[in-house]
Amino acid sequence: MTIVPDFDLTPYTTFHVPARASWFAEYGTVDELLSILSDSRFRGMPFLHIGGGSNLLFTKPFEGLVLHSAMRGMSTRNDISPTESILEAESGLNWDEFVRRSIDEGLYGLENLAYIPGEVGASAIQNIGAYGVEAKDFIHSVSTIDTATGNERVFTPEECRYAYRDSIFKHVAGRYIVTKAAYRLSRVKKFTLEYGPLKELASDPGLTASKVYDRVVNIRRSKLPEPSELGSAGSFFKNPVVPVDKFNRLKSEYADIPSYEAPAGIKIPAGWLIEHAGLKGHRIGGAEVYPKQCLVIVNTGSATARDIVDLYTFIQRTVERIYGIRLEPEANIV
Repeated sequence: MTIVPDFDLTPYTTFHVPARASWFAEYGTVDELLSILSDSRFRGMPFLHIGGGSNLLFTKPFEGLVLHSAMRGMSTRNDISPTESILEAESGLNWDEFVRRSIDEGLYGLENLAYIPGEVGASAIQNIGAYGVEAKDFIHSVSTIDTATGNERVFTPEECRYAYRDSIFKHVAGRYIVTKAAYRLSRVKKFTLEYGPLKELASDPGLTASKVYDRVVNIRRSKLPEPSELGSAGSFFKNPVVPVDKFNRLKSEYADIPSYEAPAGIKIPAGWLIEHAGLKGHRIGGAEVYPKQCLVIVNTGSATARDIVDLYTFIQRTVERIYGIRLEPEANIV
């Protein structure tokens, strides 16, 4: 267990923008977490739990306690049927490591979510997704500590109230701290290959989860900056979902606008809207719309939090003026 006052958070975020917290605490067990939560020094103090910091932008010092999990265990796979297994991991385990270990276990389902930065706990909170797959498609249960009582509560997928990049945990922020997430995965070979760059894999009779994983990693590396080289929070905006009639009006004016069916309407790639609004490579201070993928805002080396906020609000205003769509940040702005 580590508890440090006046802590430099910069290494714990992928934006590489300077940030500090009044206190920082890292725990390696549930008992250590409970000890921190009951510590009189933090009574009544606001707290924020972070994961890999890949979805965070601190705009000012955090006047409170920042928590981080160093719990990185993974349980033995539990074969619950001839065709399915449950694989459970603790919240601080690197997400991509969990995906690779699921493949090593001969399980299918998570390969499309390869190379997403962050940790297992955040996957269950954020309902991460990529290339036609979301975490909610495979989550079996989410174990938490209820900070109001100190008791464990295990959520079913239905109780998590999952939606696009959303869950109950984002609506009761601070109430529950995720300690473990269990994923229900297939022991039978099956893939999700509807996303454009993955379609060609469907014709491979010897296709494996490892091959899908490698393809996804290559796609992500070609489009997204490496956090160690160029600061960013990955996809900064959510892809907007619009009503069918609104999409049809847009389609009549912009014939090449791409789209995907969604439960509540039609999903439009935010990166396409930003690029076709003429914002590719647009800069404010040290913040830039990443030329290889306009869904990403990068820190070119000297960006302040103000630069990034000014750029993302400029993007919002421009896209709304042209298309009548207001983009919502996927990044968590603190």
